[in-house]
Amino acid sequence: MSNLPNVIVVILNWNGCDDTLECLDSVVRVDYANFKIVVIDNGSTDGSMHAIPQRYPEVTFLQAGANFGYAGGNNRGISWALEHGADYILILNNDTIVHPDLINVFVQAANYLPIGSILGAKIYFFHRPDTLWFAGGRWNHRLHAFEHIGQNQLDGADYAHRLEVDYITGCALFSSASTFNEVGLLDENFFLTYEETDWCYRARKMQHRCFVIPEAKLWHKVAASFGGRESPLYSYFLTRNKLLWARKHLPLATRINIHKKSMQTLRHILLPRFYLSSSKLPLPKNLLWSFSSWLKTIKRNMAVPTNCAILLGLRDYYMGRFGNCPDQVRSLGKQSEKLTLSG
Repeated sequence: MSNLPNVIVVILNWNGCDDTLECLDSVVRVDYANFKIVVIDNGSTDGSMHAIPQRYPEVTFLQAGANFGYAGGNNRGISWALEHGADYILILNNDTIVHPDLINVFVQAANYLPIGSILGAKIYFFHRPDTLWFAGGRWNHRLHAFEHIGQNQLDGADYAHRLEVDYITGCALFSSASTFNEVGLLDENFFLTYEETDWCYRARKMQHRCFVIPEAKLWHKVAASFGGRESPLYSYFLTRNKLLWARKHLPLATRINIHKKSMQTLRHILLPRFYLSSSKLPLPKNLLWSFSSWLKTIKRNMAVPTNCAILLGLRDYYMGRFGNCPDQVRSLGKQSEKLTLSG
């Protein structure tokens, strides 16, 4: 055991007690002789602080005391791991189920890959266990957007080889303590989304490389903490943080194109096209009817919680408001849930 590197697994929990317990059920069965688990609780109110230590007293349970987001919560776990002698750190989403060989595979890969490499797993959808959610992250220069390699594809020979990629998802990110010390912690301005992408790009600027290891496998419930990827909360952070990430890492010309797309989205919501009705009404009445219809379109657009969240994300980016989202965004999430239930 003493000859094996010390791996510390960092799992963040925020009102996800059932998911975290199920995740821990799989992690404690990992076939590796020298690892510890630390769970950081981001101020949960769902009984996590009692249920998790009760079932797993051997797991270190840290209470952050408030919701510091994915970045802030994980930073507390990373800092704890660095202070407690970690050789390697695995950041792991609480809504995942891991293969028993996961840590072994990562440690072995770290031995033959360039020093300081950042490693990721082949990740499958939890409810479609043979279908890929992530086999690497890459920047699509044509679309000015990130994409998951292999997403929604059945696993097969095309995804059986180690691959160097642009970034590793924070769903499962493995690297050495020395790399974390060199690159630093996650940027808490992001709060949720893009923080691991930013971290990987910061690391790449320091000559670290990102690899997906196909033998490392886990299954992901996907966006459980967001309430789904179409939720207002997700839309807000994705809108705001993509612009923040672009500002930190992309050349000016590319950033201008991304801002243009943001403005197109803004115009589509707030200023949809005005069409003159084909009605045979007299022109004044036709104009009035068309104008009324145009206003109703804007009203309908603004009644969609996701649209409102996108607008708030754009507003906060341009006003330099980062970190957690406004309470209004979480209210939009509740509104969206009511609309879904009523529909």
